[in-house]
Amino acid sequence: MRTMKVFLAMFTAVGLTLVCLISFPLPVWAQDYPTKPITLYCSYVAGATTDITARALASGVEKLLRVPVMVENKPGGNSTVCASLIASKKPDGYTLAAMAAGVVNQMPLLYKIPYDPFNSFTQIMQYSRWIGGVCVLSESPIKTIQDFITYSKAHPGMTYGSPGMYSQQHLGVFMFGECKGLQIKHIPYKGGAEAITAFLGKHTDFIAGSGSHIPYVRQRAFRMLVIYNATKRDPNFPDIPILSEIGCEDYPADGIMVAGPKGLPDPIRKKLHDVFKKVAEGPEFQKVLEQVNMPYDYKDGTELDKEARVKYEWFKAFYKKVGLLK
Repeated sequence: MRTMKVFLAMFTAVGLTLVCLISFPLPVWAQDYPTKPITLYCSYVAGATTDITARALASGVEKLLRVPVMVENKPGGNSTVCASLIASKKPDGYTLAAMAAGVVNQMPLLYKIPYDPFNSFTQIMQYSRWIGGVCVLSESPIKTIQDFITYSKAHPGMTYGSPGMYSQQHLGVFMFGECKGLQIKHIPYKGGAEAITAFLGKHTDFIAGSGSHIPYVRQRAFRMLVIYNATKRDPNFPDIPILSEIGCEDYPADGIMVAGPKGLPDPIRKKLHDVFKKVAEGPEFQKVLEQVNMPYDYKDGTELDKEARVKYEWFKAFYKKVGLLK
């Protein structure tokens, strides 16, 4: 009888242990995460600033986590193709993305998307933002932004390329054109690198730079005339005015974030946040940001979540004002 009681007690203890492991596996296994390769999707094409920074981050993160972090490009729809993919994935920490925060606060207003902007992602952290610039070729007779305005009014229909429809670069030049009454035509590409290739081939008259234009400015192949997505002059280009200095409204700056699917377990989210933040603040990554003239602009997931709703309402009002929304 006693033997039976002991057996039953042991059976019950084992059963309870199994129930606990099945019911609450994440805290147990999260401490061992990761145990296999991680895929970091990039929402723009290879060679774009987002791609350059994503690959630099991945390189540093895989050294700290000791598993491969593979970058795959999923461009299109101004980051919504990548966002849609991430939203459909399992929230286990093995599928992440480096993409524009606009997938939450802007694109749902403009595109028919298969995800809920506020309930589809775990925003881990923002590490930078774009600083854009209107550029002409250095051989151009246009020397200043006022020269550009005068020339554009005399030659309506000037074309420009950007990394995509409704991208921050498109919006920056759109607001500039509306402000100054210019008739300019936007040609969207899949990323900054493609826009630059077209511009170098003289398929467009000027370019809405997204960061990848900076090396060309430094090499004096491009002449930058005005900077947008900025609240003050860039210390690296102190002679170039920002939109507000020429009497034009700018828009709320959006950045590049690392995100995963909604429901990412908090222990895994925190581990990823801490590792990505450590790499982003390191000298090697900071040097990469400097090369593409992108500031380190850190925000954690909580701040991004709060900010997204505020910006969503701003863009909603703005798009209605300019006739893009009813």
